[in-house]
Formats: sequence, C-alpha cells, structure tokens
Amino acid sequence: MSKAVVSTLYDSDVFRMACRQFDQAADAINLPEEIRDRTKYPRRCIAVSLPVRRDNGSVTVFEGYRVQHNISTGPSKGGIRFHEGVTLGEVAALAMWMSWKCSLVGLPYGGAKGGVIVNPRELSPTELEHLSRRYMQELIGFVGPQLDIAAPDVGTNEQIMAWMMDTYSNHVGYISPGVVTGKPISVGGSQGRREATGAGVAYLVGKYLEDLRIPVSQATVAIQGFGNVGSETALALSAMGARIIAISDYTGGIHNPAGIDVKKALAYIQYAGVLKDFDGGGAVTNEELLLLECTVLVPAALERVITKDNAPRLRCRVIAEGANGPTTNEADRIIEARGDIELIPDILCNSGGVIVSYFEWLQNLQSFYWSRDEVLAKLNGILDRAKESVEYQKRKFKFGRRLAALTLGIGRVAETKQKRGLFP
Repeated sequence: MSKAVVSTLYDSDVFRMACRQFDQAADAINLPEEIRDRTKYPRRCIAVSLPVRRDNGSVTVFEGYRVQHNISTGPSKGGIRFHEGVTLGEVAALAMWMSWKCSLVGLPYGGAKGGVIVNPRELSPTELEHLSRRYMQELIGFVGPQLDIAAPDVGTNEQIMAWMMDTYSNHVGYISPGVVTGKPISVGGSQGRREATGAGVAYLVGKYLEDLRIPVSQATVAIQGFGNVGSETALALSAMGARIIAISDYTGGIHNPAGIDVKKALAYIQYAGVLKDFDGGGAVTNEELLLLECTVLVPAALERVITKDNAPRLRCRVIAEGANGPTTNEADRIIEARGDIELIPDILCNSGGVIVSYFEWLQNLQSFYWSRDEVLAKLNGILDRAKESVEYQKRKFKFGRRLAALTLGIGRVAETKQKRGLFP
C-alpha cells in the first residue's frame, strides 16, 4: 500500500479545504491508493523575489509564486492574482481547482495559478508595469504556449496580461500571444473573453432557474464582489430580466430591493474607483449581503466567505459560485442537509473564463480569429454539455452537485495519469 504524502509546503486553511474536497471525491469513486497522491498534489511550484524600483527611487522586493498542479493532460493553465493576502497554499489550492475545472469541461489543460503579495491599488501605473514585467521575466523557462499559460485574476487585468506577453515575446525574439490569455483585442485577445466568466455564470443561473421553473424575470440577485466577474454577471442577468438587488466590493455594498441600475454603478466605479458612497441604494456590509433574501446569491469575490456560521442563515434559492472556493467544507454539509438551496459549484459555475481563454489560445496558435457571437455560442455549448454531465453524475450516484462535479474532474485527471504511466 502506498504511503500518503503529508505536505507542509502548501499548508493553509484553503489548501486543506481543497484537499478535503479531493479526499471526499476520491473515496466516492474508489480512486486507487497508488494514484491518489499523484493526482492530488501539485507537480511543482516556483517562488520568486521581485525587486521593483519605485517612483521615489527606492526599491521594494515583492514575493511571487506560480504553482503548476497538473501537466499530464496538457499545458497548465491559470490566472495570476495580485493581492496582499496571497499565500503559497492559496495559490496551490486554486491551481488544484483549476485542474478539476479544465478536466470537467473537457479542455486539454492542467491546472496552474500564480500570485504576488501586493496591493496593486498602492502602486502607480509605472510601478505596476515594472512588477508585472519582472514577474513574467522570473518565470521565463517555466511558462510558454505549450508549457503554462497565464490569465487575469483578482487584482490583474488585460493591460497586465499585455505587459507580460510583451516581456515574454521580447525574450524569445518573436511575438508569442499564446503565452497569456485575457489580453486586449489589439494584441491577440479574443472577442467575448472579458465578459466570459460572468456571462457563463449568468447562463448557468438561467438554466438552473429554468429547471426550478422560476422565470428569470421574477428572480432577485445579490452579488458579493463587483469586479470583472461580479459586474459582468450583473450585466448579463440584468439583460435577461433579473433584478439585481445588492452588489458589493471590498469597501462595502449597496442594497436596493427595487433594483440597482448596474450600468450606473459601473459608471460610478469608473469615476470613483470603488462602490463606496454610490447612491443607488442603502449601505450593506459584505457579510450582511450574503444573508439577504434573494433568489440567487452570487459569491464572486474571494474564497471561504460562506461558512458554518452563516450557512444556516442563508435566504437564497440558488448559490452560483462566481469565485473559486467561496464555500467551506462545513458550510457545504449544512447547505446539503438543508436541502432548500441549489448550489452551482465553482468548477462548473465560473468555468466560462477558462473556456474562452482556451478559445483565445486556439485563435493565437492558428492566427485565425472568431466573432463574439461564435465565441459565446461555442461557450454555451460547452457549458450545456458540462451541466448535463454533472446532473447525470448527480442522479446516477445520488451525489451532491459539488461532489458530482469533482468526481468527474478528478476521475478524468487520474485516468490520464494511469494511462500515461509513471516515468521511471
């Protein structure tokens, strides 16, 4: 019998949470012991020091990471996060979830994730460019269109991806747009990529409301996190006829039972930078927003916000996980025991971003670009097939929806590793 690995390198609350999810899924499908640790733990990680000259002439050294969880199913794929709370364990957990997500929706990728410990709002545009370019420079040799492909995440955006692509291209001596996705259209980005994650969340919300026989026009929606994912979800659901009654960012939130003008909120953020003092409704905290009565709750910010403390008090009909890992293991058990909330798990719900990133990568490799309508039609087709496979797995084995999604994703990665064998 194989001896289980006990990893201290990635030890953190969020990594332990991801490992508990894996263990539960592995037990459910009787995954052989000899393949478990190979499937579970990251293939490799890189930690880098990033000295950046500040505008005042001083030098600050930032710390960054890149974790490549799985490279058995294809090049690794995953976002880069600029946030002051980044840890190696968090990055490893996010890379693990990305492996299951890519596998679940049928993409030829493994999972990866990157992060830098920094508050990007405290950097000038010049300092942010220097940090972005230095991070990519330190990763050259570990990344590339056939090795590891980055994308935006919390605290990063398409401009940062453009700087990183340019840095890599200057190093290899030719333009290499496929090294990152989520780029501006002018440098090889894809139509539909900016809104892809939120559009995918909204599309699946619409499908599950249809299953519940709840008209979208009668649905109320509360969204925690009004960054790219949250705002695009709000725009898409609003266009479908839903009423957005609450939104929030790190400064707090707005609640208006009559509905929030999403475009007005976005215009305000473009001017003010944050939601604070937006006059579209009454003030609400991020914690209070989760407990509002609504049809659909969308946690679209950071992980571990739905906990054993607030799960019993949730007043929604559907949870659509726009963020990665927003629901703790204990909260999962409470929600499943309640039986009155339909949960769309993160590795299905927010997979639209990586699906359209895959489309962007394909277009870069072929130098042949698609229209927005083509991109979104292909996205919806993949989401339909993934939802159908999750629901079939759920019915067949009487699993909860998260367990159904995880067993599909994990099982496919494990099967690939078994078929490829163990290199001596």
